[in-house]
Amino acid sequence: MKLVRFGARGAEKPGIVDASGTIRDLSAYVPDFVDQGVTVEAIERIRAIDSSRLPVVPKGVRLGAAIGRVNNFIAVGLNYSDHAAETGAAVPKEPILFNKAPSTLAGPDDNVVIPPDSLKSDWEVELAVVIGRPAYHVSEADALSYVAGYAVCNDLSERAWQIEGSGQWVKGKSAPGFGPLGPWLVTPDEIADVQGLDMFLDLNGKRAQTGSTRTMVFGVAYLISYISKLWLLEPGDVITTGTPPGVGMGMKPPLFLKPGDTMRLGIAGLGEQHQRCVAFAG
Repeated sequence: MKLVRFGARGAEKPGIVDASGTIRDLSAYVPDFVDQGVTVEAIERIRAIDSSRLPVVPKGVRLGAAIGRVNNFIAVGLNYSDHAAETGAAVPKEPILFNKAPSTLAGPDDNVVIPPDSLKSDWEVELAVVIGRPAYHVSEADALSYVAGYAVCNDLSERAWQIEGSGQWVKGKSAPGFGPLGPWLVTPDEIADVQGLDMFLDLNGKRAQTGSTRTMVFGVAYLISYISKLWLLEPGDVITTGTPPGVGMGMKPPLFLKPGDTMRLGIAGLGEQHQRCVAFAG
């Protein structure tokens, strides 16, 4: 299934994409895709609904973030060896983890606001994993059974704030709207091999990133198992799993986002995002 949230910012409703690609309104059955609304069990209940009987959502409606709220927005750094090489960093021996602020969550086609005083805002197409069951000390063999679904994420970053000062990477990863998620939450049954998904990002109509989840240093199952041995993962938590090469920081000379730039990014089977960068207006 492909699950969506649609409507004005702050007033989104849950929906489902039917076989024809039409969005149907699920709000009579589901309050929202948050917390217990994205458990594996909740998604199975949605599967039993006859979507052909649901109201049709008008075309062109705004899509919100694939989930309504995130308690833990966990990101993985340098998880593609070719991306580590372009940044001059060593391939990590264990996953590099950091958080993004919950307020980074945004719709897949919302404008990206360049933060005030930012000079080095950057892009990163990533596979995001939404957790669907409480996970603590789970095995790698069982880890994928804890997944509610997958989505495209743009792990936007302010590189100067991330790496040129002291402290944690979260500083450069947490500006409002720096975590567009969607367009859909795609359930695992639609993804034959999560470690075989092609991904891309175009900047101003030109290809910047080309990659595949097959070149991850640490695969999805390993990441879930590893993180679950450090803390409890809960339904609705998001893990965004790293980016392939082609980010602005790695270009020669480096290239960073500015107002007026456009991004188109996507992952096979998970849909596309389309964003325009705008200046902060206060």
